[in-house]
Amino acid sequence: MSRIGKLPITLPKGVEVSVSDRNVVTVKGAKGTLTQDVDSAITVKNADGIVTVTRATEQKRHKAMHGLYRALIASMVKGVSEGYKTEQELVGVGYRAVNKGQLLELTLGYSHNVTFELPKEIKVTTVSEKGKNPTIIMESSDKQLIGMVAAKIRSLRKPEPYKGKGIKFTGEILRRKAGKSAGK
Repeated sequence: MSRIGKLPITLPKGVEVSVSDRNVVTVKGAKGTLTQDVDSAITVKNADGIVTVTRATEQKRHKAMHGLYRALIASMVKGVSEGYKTEQELVGVGYRAVNKGQLLELTLGYSHNVTFELPKEIKVTTVSEKGKNPTIIMESSDKQLIGMVAAKIRSLRKPEPYKGKGIKFTGEILRRKAGKSAGK
């Protein structure tokens, strides 16, 4: 039994959910419009501002998809009403981040600057204050897209375990190693 799949999704003010005959769920809100294809074994119903997700049978695959699609639709509803935000810090001497529209230019200690083009659905800002690490702030209504882009940016220079240099999420706790011990 899927505990997540059974939970109803209550729609906040200004959010509309529509289900097409091809099982495509469309969520519209103040922050944009998102769509999601839903498997044919899963039924999505919208009645009086409450969205319910049900499955056809008790097969293991259907149980797994039941919770998955309910979670995806719930994150879409939250995204179009409130939105999602991620913050990443660049830790290291000389590490910088500058955005020019949808282009993010990163200086990460390589022999060249890394330019990263962001999708148009993501709004990016960079903050560089004296005495603090440069920060990249991204906002979007699509949780999957912003998570994928944030992971891609982090993979450009992952934090290393000795000094902690690299790109990390704000508030992320890194596992640190001691390094070499001094000789006798």
